[in-house]
Amino acid sequence: MSSSPPSKGRPRDPRSHEAIISATAALVAEMGYAATSIGGVAARAGVGKDTIYRRWPGKPELVFEAVFTTTDQAPIPDTGTLTGDLTVLLQGLVEEFHSPAAAAALPGLLADFAADPSLKARIRSDFLAPSKERLLIVFERAVLRGEIAAGTPVDLVLDTLAGAVFFHIGLVGEHPTPQLAGRLATVIAKGIEIR
Repeated sequence: MSSSPPSKGRPRDPRSHEAIISATAALVAEMGYAATSIGGVAARAGVGKDTIYRRWPGKPELVFEAVFTTTDQAPIPDTGTLTGDLTVLLQGLVEEFHSPAAAAALPGLLADFAADPSLKARIRSDFLAPSKERLLIVFERAVLRGEIAAGTPVDLVLDTLAGAVFFHIGLVGEHPTPQLAGRLATVIAKGIEIR
């Protein structure tokens, strides 16, 4: 998953990036979304606020990347079946949404999204679109194996996967069982399989 668009000037220090991401997730989990500030993140990460603002336009984008893109660096699963691949993907999402930082960040982020349509558009283009793009290979393999049709609406399937986890854990607040990812994967795979 690609993070914010590259800036001009000095190359980014990956250690600073990781320190900022870690500090953000920790502060959100400890203090909540509203109390987390760019200044607080900068102090915890040992960087200047300008370093953060060169990479992220504001707190919502920073928090979204720190909390809701942790699965984007995971290898793309290749278990040999669509159900197996979806189970791996969903397990990552379950863990991501069940983290203390996600529980603390979600209400504030949702409020910011509702108040700012341009923020929603930036999150969609900078984070969600690249994340979906990298997962297309899972569905291309399933087409080649004859599990699903070539015309399967992959964007809608990915939204369904994330939406189920978001609703079940993020909104309803259910504690995920160890079987949750597998059960959701089976339901989704069964719904789009070739009959």
